[in-house]
Amino acid sequence: MGTSERRAGGAPKSTSDRAELQRLAQLVELNRERLQTIEQQVIRLDEVRQEQARALLALESIPEGGASNVMIPLGGGVQIIADVLGESGAVIDIGSGVQVERTREEALEMLTHRNEELIGLMDILKAEFDETEKLVIELANQFNDGAQAFQDDAPETAAPSPKTPPTKQEPIEQRARRRRRKRGTDLTLDD
Repeated sequence: MGTSERRAGGAPKSTSDRAELQRLAQLVELNRERLQTIEQQVIRLDEVRQEQARALLALESIPEGGASNVMIPLGGGVQIIADVLGESGAVIDIGSGVQVERTREEALEMLTHRNEELIGLMDILKAEFDETEKLVIELANQFNDGAQAFQDDAPETAAPSPKTPPTKQEPIEQRARRRRRKRGTDLTLDD
């Protein structure tokens, strides 16, 4: 008999259901972790995109003829004041730590192209996030339905049967006596 077989009346078998519920729970957890990974990647890519956008704005703000007394950030909140000549270019990282000097126009084109690529990649990751999120919801619903069916099918051991005597309770007089306290005494744990 396979795991998908059901007993008469549509109730699932307990051993196969338990394994299926565990499998669904693992799939939900794996896909939730995947969602977190995708989300972190999108955040990092957006940080890079914003940094490049700031560099674009800085390059665009330099007039063609150059500028004097320009504050150039060095990082860590430190800037240096320098003059930028009209023919000055920009040094840009082309990957693997290799940097080349380009004209400001070429640097602008490269940064614009990189930002377009980043936005495209972020869109792909966001679509993957949405698909994974739908899958997590679907799997979670399957798990909840299976868990409910498993509970409905499980023998009722939690509720006492009518033939079982009720649990021994403390007499009402002792409970009432314990709650009383004398005037002027401190509160107790029973209060």
